[in-house]
Amino acid sequence: MTTTRLDAPLKVTGRATYASDHTFPGLAHGYVVVSTIAHGEIESMDVTAAKGSPGVLAVYSPFDPLELRTPSTAFLGETWVPLQDREVGYYGQPIGFVVAETYEQARDAAMLVEVTYRRRPARTSLQDGLATAEDAPPAMDGSPPSLSVLADGVESIEDALAASPVVVDATYRTATQNHAAMEPHSAVAVWEDGTLTVHSGNQGSDLQAQELANALQVDPAAVHAVNPFVGGAFGGKGRTSVPAFLAAAAARALGRPVKAALSREQVFTATAGRAATVQRITLGAERDGTLVAIRHDSWSSTALDRSFVEPTSHGTSREWYSTRNLAISQKMVPLTISPTTFMRAPGEAPGSFALESAIDELAVALDMDPVELRLRNNSTAPPGRDLQWSSKHLDECFAIGAARFGWADRSPQGHTDGDWLVGLGTATAMFPALRFPATVGITLRDDDTAEVATSGADPGTGLLTVLALIGAESLDIAPERITPRLGDSALPSGGMSGGSTATASTGTAIMVAAPKAIDELLALAAAPGAPFAGRDVSYADGRVLADGGSMTFGEVLRAVGRASVSVTGSSAPGEEMTKHSFSSFGAQFCEVRVHRWTREVRVSRMLGVFDAGRIINRKAARSQLMGGMIWGVSAALHEGLDVDADGRPSNADLAGYLLPVNADIGEVDVALVEHPDTLHNSVGARGLGEIGIVGMAAAVANAVHNATGVRVRHIPITIEDLLVPPVRGS
Repeated sequence: MTTTRLDAPLKVTGRATYASDHTFPGLAHGYVVVSTIAHGEIESMDVTAAKGSPGVLAVYSPFDPLELRTPSTAFLGETWVPLQDREVGYYGQPIGFVVAETYEQARDAAMLVEVTYRRRPARTSLQDGLATAEDAPPAMDGSPPSLSVLADGVESIEDALAASPVVVDATYRTATQNHAAMEPHSAVAVWEDGTLTVHSGNQGSDLQAQELANALQVDPAAVHAVNPFVGGAFGGKGRTSVPAFLAAAAARALGRPVKAALSREQVFTATAGRAATVQRITLGAERDGTLVAIRHDSWSSTALDRSFVEPTSHGTSREWYSTRNLAISQKMVPLTISPTTFMRAPGEAPGSFALESAIDELAVALDMDPVELRLRNNSTAPPGRDLQWSSKHLDECFAIGAARFGWADRSPQGHTDGDWLVGLGTATAMFPALRFPATVGITLRDDDTAEVATSGADPGTGLLTVLALIGAESLDIAPERITPRLGDSALPSGGMSGGSTATASTGTAIMVAAPKAIDELLALAAAPGAPFAGRDVSYADGRVLADGGSMTFGEVLRAVGRASVSVTGSSAPGEEMTKHSFSSFGAQFCEVRVHRWTREVRVSRMLGVFDAGRIINRKAARSQLMGGMIWGVSAALHEGLDVDADGRPSNADLAGYLLPVNADIGEVDVALVEHPDTLHNSVGARGLGEIGIVGMAAAVANAVHNATGVRVRHIPITIEDLLVPPVRGS
């Protein structure tokens, strides 16, 4: 089905109300004060001048903090809260909060706060920290940081590699990235009669409410989180933001509403982003391309609190290819940098750059077509596991993609077009198919409409429209008669919109709730005194049927004097997890043009072919996948947050932090291989929000090598990387 997103008119006309758009009588404004060193302790903060500035209502600091506690929830664990101690772990860390009558007054006063530090040496180099790296914590599924799978009779991965006729061994690096969401992290907090209402973009309103209640030490029922529009997230708004904590606590302390929003520069420091990685991959293969062994050792940067590690080796090499021998390890290097967190395809995006670049290098060493090599090692199950993939059509993705992209015309040495060197590259894409616990409420109303509601968020993925489509299908009525609601903690708990889980999670819950709603309706229709009292009734096409007679559900409700019928349905991962392995799959294709003289790289066209189960809304699916592919190009050629030796980011703004614009992106094509996966969930849909970025950076790098003969093993790729021989056609 192809449907225009229900929220599209609001967003494109500017009528969508985001967090910081809210205003209330007596609204005060807060501005966050951030550290100007990367590591040390705050000795003192002179706030005298700030407090005396026009319009200032209060200045908070570790010496005069707001009443907050570190919250901990079962789903997210601990979330850092500012102003609770004097330790500084990174440049731009929130250390103070100024509240004034206007934003400008708060901002100007914040500049007057004088901070004295006891400095400690900054540690900002991932490379320098490799020698003292620590084991990462267990993976999300409980797996240890290092593990191996060895064939019978093989003593070690080194022995397996030594016995391999062809070996490729290389180290790859990926840069730090920032979410840079369109709406900076912000919040508007209002207390009324002991109840807090907070408007703040977040990926799970009920989770945000839990964290705020925990931090403020109030009853969870006293916190109402509202966020129908998120303003961009992709992991960066998974946890409650600094502005939300500060605005909520300050509003309580001052007895008036408070708005807080990070500046654009603060978004680059006072939030969290993607870790930098170093990855060493060694592949051993037979001369026919059959993989004998894979070794993937990864290191990622993490903040001093070690709160997140990018699972690059566990998210890729552990599952992607059939091999008799496998060894992976994940280590972390604590640095005095901003926190790291989930970012679109965490682990898989940077991990795929390394793995798929290495696979391409192996194809070159074997003089084999890169597509053929990937298909030759196509797995039926993750190595070392007995659980086969529930549904996998990766071979079909590559076959369709190769034909559609003109892969048969590819030359191993690329080709030229005037002053441009042209190359083609490809890569596999995989992202785990997951589900989170979710509850959805369905209400049938006497006007023949239905409400489908959950607290989960729509970060821009199209979940609002999905609720309407699956709700309409499950209730057998037109989508126009469905009113979808989300982004409100007062609604049934939808959990977090993340991990490409929302459609499978909420959709399955809808399919549980809908039959319950229909059963209640039929019971009402056949009850004594009802229109179909004592008769056998059924339901179809939004109507109650019996003995040739029929009434719409709204007519039935009106006849029995009911305004509505409401039920909830819940879903969660279950025994299916013990029977199969689950993933979405894709094949990425890319054409680049490298200028013979300037070494400028242009991505002229790309194609992604994806197997993500049933597609609920084709238009939204294509949009999500295209966006991911474009982000992959951005990672390959543009994005990288540079941190100076003293810990200060040198490009913490949208002028220095490069992102692609329209002129940087050529033709983008998406094809969908639709095979519903009902072994995963009753909807048959698997996640596709994140898989679009996976593999694309490698496809770009592989195309650059095909065009120029230069193998670049880090991203982003720059002009300087290609100012070395051999560049064909020079």
